[in-house]
Amino acid sequence: MSVARVTVIHRRLLQVRADDGSEAVARPARRELSIVCGDFVRCELDTRHGELNVVAVEPRTSALYRSNARGGSELIAANLSLLLVVIAPVPEPDFFVVDRYLCAARCGGLAAAVVLNKSELPVDAETERQLADLSAAGYRCLRVSAQQQTALDQLSAVLPRQTAMLVGQSGVGKSSLLRQLVPASDAPIGELLRDDEGRHTTTATRLYQVPGGGEIIDSPGVRDFAPAIDRLERSDLGFLEIEALAPQCRFADCRHMREPECAVRAAVGTTFSARRYESYRRLRRLYERLSAERTAAGERRRR
Repeated sequence: MSVARVTVIHRRLLQVRADDGSEAVARPARRELSIVCGDFVRCELDTRHGELNVVAVEPRTSALYRSNARGGSELIAANLSLLLVVIAPVPEPDFFVVDRYLCAARCGGLAAAVVLNKSELPVDAETERQLADLSAAGYRCLRVSAQQQTALDQLSAVLPRQTAMLVGQSGVGKSSLLRQLVPASDAPIGELLRDDEGRHTTTATRLYQVPGGGEIIDSPGVRDFAPAIDRLERSDLGFLEIEALAPQCRFADCRHMREPECAVRAAVGTTFSARRYESYRRLRRLYERLSAERTAAGERRRR
C-alpha cells in the first residue's frame, strides 16, 4: 500500500501523484469515500482488473468548506495553507464574496491574501477604499498584472512552502495568473483522464507544483460563496476586526447585532468599516437561518 497526493478529480476518476513525481489514474474503492483535490490517499493495485484503487484518505491538516443549499458542509479542497482571493477592476469586485472567502480561511486555519489582478486597468475609488479597509484589518493585499507580468514576483514570493488555492469571481484572471506561475499548466491532461467511454475529460480543480517552490490549486470561478456554517467560529464568524473587538463587549455571548454596550457596533465607521460590518450582519443572518433550518430538519427526522 502506498500514499499518494490527489492532483485532479473528475467524477469517479482521480489523478494521483506519488513521491517520485509519477502520476497515475485511480478510482475510489468505495463510494462512501470523500476525496478532494489535495488529499493524501492510500492506494492499492487491483491486480484482477489492473486498476489502482484508493482505499483510505489520510487525516487532513486543513480543509476549505462551503455551505450547500441545505446548509450542509461541502468539502472543496484539503491540506491547504494559503487562500489567495483574486479580484480585478473588471468585473466589478464583489467584496461581500471576498469577505466570505476570508472568513472561511480564518475559521479553517488558513492564511489568506487578496490579489488584485489586471492592475494595468484603472482602479475606482470604491475598490481602493475596500482594499485599504482589508489591509487595515490585517490582510495582505497584492497588486499584480498577469497580462503585463507586473509584480508577479511579489505573488511568487508568498508561495514557497505553501499549498495555496486561487479562488474568486469568474473573469478575474485566475487562469492567466496560473499560466504565469506554472507555465506547464497549459499542458493538457492527455491520456491520463478519460471517462468510461474513452473520451477525454476535463476537471474543475487541479493541484500544480510551482517551479519556484510550493503548490497551487486552481478552482473554477464563482458568482457567490457561502462558508460552511458549522466550520465558522460562532462568536466572530471569522472577521478579524470582531475577533479583536469582541472581548470589550459587555456580554460574552454578544452577537454584535443589537446588544447594548457592544464594542463592535461602537467601532463601526472608525476602526471597523461600515461595509465590512454590513458584510458581517449578512453572514450572521445566513448563519442563523441555516442553523435553524438544520435544527428543524433534524427534529423532523427524529419524529
